[in-house]
Formats: sequence, structure tokens, C-alpha cells
Amino acid sequence: MHDKPLLKSVGELLRRRHGSSRSAQAAGPDGFALDSLKVSGFTAGTLSAEDEARLADEVAQLLPHHWDLPTKSVEALTPVIDHLGGQPELMAWLDRFPGRPRLIARIYVLLGHLDQYSDDPAVLAAVRHARAQDPYPVGLRGYLTPDTNDETLGGLAYRIEELLGDNREADATALALATADWLRGAARNVDTPNADLREMGELMDHMHQDISEAVPHS
Repeated sequence: MHDKPLLKSVGELLRRRHGSSRSAQAAGPDGFALDSLKVSGFTAGTLSAEDEARLADEVAQLLPHHWDLPTKSVEALTPVIDHLGGQPELMAWLDRFPGRPRLIARIYVLLGHLDQYSDDPAVLAAVRHARAQDPYPVGLRGYLTPDTNDETLGGLAYRIEELLGDNREADATALALATADWLRGAARNVDTPNADLREMGELMDHMHQDISEAVPHS
């Protein structure tokens, strides 16, 4: 993962997303929980490399359900996050493990940026300009809100996480890539982008590359 997108990630990556309205009937995997012995071993520094990789995969499976699992299950993440130093550090740790952990980490970093840019005036102006040319780009049809406002990017972030929570990892990845591609294109199509907009375009370019490289190949 490129350092810059990770280091600039929003601190609170694991929270109910802007504009979310998922049914209360949604639920994560039955009886899903982190292995407490692995968590204890990890925080004590005694966990084997193989079990650490298994723990990373368990964490990656839990993250999309962090707001629809019982509180006790989610709280099992707290010692892991505290041991690592915070949520950005959690993503950096997951990124060390190929497969689901790396892919989920990189998607969550993208979600953090979408939340961050949701109410950025320059980004919203670039998105409105892009949508004036193509209101519903390929890959985003059925996911974009009709109006372009501070719900638009947060809404995409929510839909990506919702797909992950529904075990539609391939669809979530496709939507994440389409979103990053759309935003980097929107930034490039502005005649006189400011520094923040240029940086957003560069970040989305990095995120597209990072997520593409993380997709497991059978």
C-alpha cells in the first residue's frame, strides 16, 4: 500500500457511515467472533506467524459487520486496535497479509477518503462537473444518488461496505475501483484544480492501483 493514502486516512474508519439506512434485520455471520486465544497471543507478542495470518483473516471478515454484530463481538477488536496503535495502524497491519486482509484494508482506506471528501467544496464541484457530462457512469449506475451533494460520496462508501457485509466481495471491489477511477477522472477534468483537488486525484489513482493489486487471483 502506498504510504500517502494510508497516512492521510481518516482516523475513524470503523463507524456507521454517512447516510446509512441498512435494515436492522441485517446480520453478520452466525456466532462470528475473534479467537480470544489468538488475540491474547497477539497482544502478548507470542502468536506464531501462521496464527497471526489467521487472526488477520478473522479481523478482515469481521470489519464489514462492525455495526451489525453484537457489541461484545465488535469489542473483541479493541485489544487488537489498541495494541497496534489505532485504526490506521490496524489497516497497515492487515495490509501485510495477502488475500482478504489486504483487500479489505485497502478498501477501507478508500472508504475513509470518501467520507473525508464528502463535504469538500472543490471535490463536490468537480463531481458535479463530471456528472453534467455523464450523470451515471458505467460501474456506478444504481449506486449514485440522483443529486450531487454531501451525501454522494458517503453514500458510495456505505454501498461498498454494504456489499462487503452481504459477502459480495467481488461486487464491492468492482464498485470501489469504479469509484476511485471516477474521482481521479473528475479531478483531471477540472480546468484549474486547486492543490487539494490535485491531491485527491493523485490519492484516487494510488487507491485504484492498490486495490487492483490486492485482488486475490485464483
